[in-house]
Amino acid sequence: MSTEPPPGSGQQPPDDDPFRKQPPQGPGAGSPYDTPYGGQGGQHPPYGPGGYPADPLAGMPPLANSVKRTIARIIDMILVAIVVWLVTWAFGVAEYEMDSDRIDTGKSIAQSVIVAVLYVAYDTVLTAKWGQTLGKRWMGMRVANLDNGATPSWQTSLIRALVLWIPFAFCCACIWTAIAGGWSYFDRPYKQGLDDKAAKTVVVSTS
Repeated sequence: MSTEPPPGSGQQPPDDDPFRKQPPQGPGAGSPYDTPYGGQGGQHPPYGPGGYPADPLAGMPPLANSVKRTIARIIDMILVAIVVWLVTWAFGVAEYEMDSDRIDTGKSIAQSVIVAVLYVAYDTVLTAKWGQTLGKRWMGMRVANLDNGATPSWQTSLIRALVLWIPFAFCCACIWTAIAGGWSYFDRPYKQGLDDKAAKTVVVSTS
């Protein structure tokens, strides 16, 4: 039987989901997401010192190293770029075909559409099914919902992929990749990229 969380937004993963956050140990530990409001005894979720909600990462594996995330992203880009090249070659679509008088932008747009579709599909399908692309699997990390640690739903995975790959495909590939991915180097406390922030996810270590 599959242990993947059911698709859709806002649904809680099953209790036997291996990626769901484990109950935190010790007094004061826990996350405001671990126990829903109105739970047993009508009590509120656990809170940390000063009355603020405790760390949502409690019970999850440690956050993935940003350098490893960058390497995983490069691996994924290379893998999909090979497929993009094969598809564009098969359909006779080049990014630019120039002569002395004109630039054929129609084929450039067609290639951008192919790039967007393939990168978004690759990232969405693998993240929703297994929580990790091939690059992330080889680098020992996965994507997790910030609120419960489970594998992201199809909707969440799609949002994450769109934020990452649409600007990459249509306007500013190198700049956007550096900004979106590099954000995790400076973001605190969750080391999220811009795609993580949009989808409310984090990347955690599996090794």
